[in-house]
Amino acid sequence: MAPSIALERYRALFDSMDDGFCIIEFLDGAHGPLSDYVHVEANAAYARHAGIPDVIGQKVREMVPDEASGWVELYGSVLQTGKPLRFERELVATGRQLEVSAFRIGALEDRQVAVLFKDVTARLNAEQALKQLNETLEVRIAEAIAEREASEEALRQALKMEAVGQMTGGLAHDFNNLLAGISGAFEMIGVRLAQGRSADVERYLTAGQGAARRAAALTQRLLAFSRRQTLSPKPTDVNRLMADLVELVQRTVGPGIHVETVAAAGLWSTLVDPNQLENAVINLCINARDAMPDGGTITIETCDKWLDERAAKERALEPGQYVTLCVSDTGTGIDKATLERVFDPFFTTKPLGEGTGLGLSMVYGFARQSHGHVRIYSELGQGTMACIYLPRHHGDADAPSLDHALPHVASAAHETVLVVDDEPTVRMLIVDALADLGYACLEAGDGAAGLRILDSDVRVDLLITDVGLPGGLNGRQVAEAARAAARAAGPVHHRLCRERGAQPRPHRAWHGTADEAVRGRRTHPPG
Repeated sequence: MAPSIALERYRALFDSMDDGFCIIEFLDGAHGPLSDYVHVEANAAYARHAGIPDVIGQKVREMVPDEASGWVELYGSVLQTGKPLRFERELVATGRQLEVSAFRIGALEDRQVAVLFKDVTARLNAEQALKQLNETLEVRIAEAIAEREASEEALRQALKMEAVGQMTGGLAHDFNNLLAGISGAFEMIGVRLAQGRSADVERYLTAGQGAARRAAALTQRLLAFSRRQTLSPKPTDVNRLMADLVELVQRTVGPGIHVETVAAAGLWSTLVDPNQLENAVINLCINARDAMPDGGTITIETCDKWLDERAAKERALEPGQYVTLCVSDTGTGIDKATLERVFDPFFTTKPLGEGTGLGLSMVYGFARQSHGHVRIYSELGQGTMACIYLPRHHGDADAPSLDHALPHVASAAHETVLVVDDEPTVRMLIVDALADLGYACLEAGDGAAGLRILDSDVRVDLLITDVGLPGGLNGRQVAEAARAAARAAGPVHHRLCRERGAQPRPHRAWHGTADEAVRGRRTHPPG
């Protein structure tokens, strides 16, 4: 091939390159040896990428005097070492960001370096814009999250106020009805006594007492929901408890419902108030019955469960071992929207007047107060399962307590009862009822006054105390002090302690609520 043709082909290829390309040759200059360079070759893309046209024959210190030293230093290192160099650098004179590759041509004595480069300004600007976008995106996301959290908090507050309003309205409605029954009964008793018609008094007394019992039951449910009820937990074998409860459940739900139990073998014991657990199960069974108007099956099942961290977190519990008691039915099921509200106080799907909406709230409060939880699983048309999770108790179930060892108080003769209650009316009624039974009574308006009587030389055979007392000393502390004093004194006196409003428990020497004391009634263990 002729030299001219080869040269033309080389020039055509040289000028058709997309990247800028040039060959520079170092010169000695005013700044010292090899302190300047001149462009001896450059392709057409040079001007497009660098933004400087007609560079052949131009010296760098004349082209870009303010930044020439930096370029001389970079390319001079390539010339001196012979090692190729890749870098990115801004050509300040034209504002172009260049990606550069430089390598020496020939020997050091030839003083030539080849430079291949391209303008990456657009790419770097895009990267910078993306970086800024990401930074601002984080800020925008944080702002959006904060706004969402504020909205959710406002919604929660609105829902909370709605729940409080619903609960207040429900309480006002229920208590208004109950108080109407009580006050109306008293008014009619007064009217009949004034008329000398005492025969009708018994009927009004029965009506007033019934309303009072319903009010007490409603209060108990509210205390359970708010986790403020007085619990008496003890090691409990849930299987044994359920075996005794099934007959009561069957009578409660009626003959159209079949009740079956599935008891896990070797079930762990749990520390729980057995009476409140029974109430919770009955509440669940009543809900199950109402979901099966045409009949069906209720299954009460017990099981041991290990909850790892993930499973415990899903159930709002601590990881560990739990005893579960599940009540399932074959009823209509619960839709998702209703399922989210089943534990709300006073929320009910039953017609007006047929439900208070506190049954499941009570179960929830009891489970949480017992350091457990309750979960409900349901599908429309497939039935519902409610599971109570209770922490495992490491120890024997149904351990004997002090209450079981106390002897029965058989006679009121020469016996003294200390009544501790901060409500004068209640205290007066209890004292009058006990006096009618033949007891001598001592009164105290708070725990400190009660302790002073217990520490005195006065004989006290029975202690009846409210749990909530003013002055920083509650009824349980007074009762414990009485027990400690009885143990220290030996078997001279038996001091029996009973908190007002607690549920009856079997095998007590004397048990019953303050209301029963007022009515002058005693209840004894069956059998």
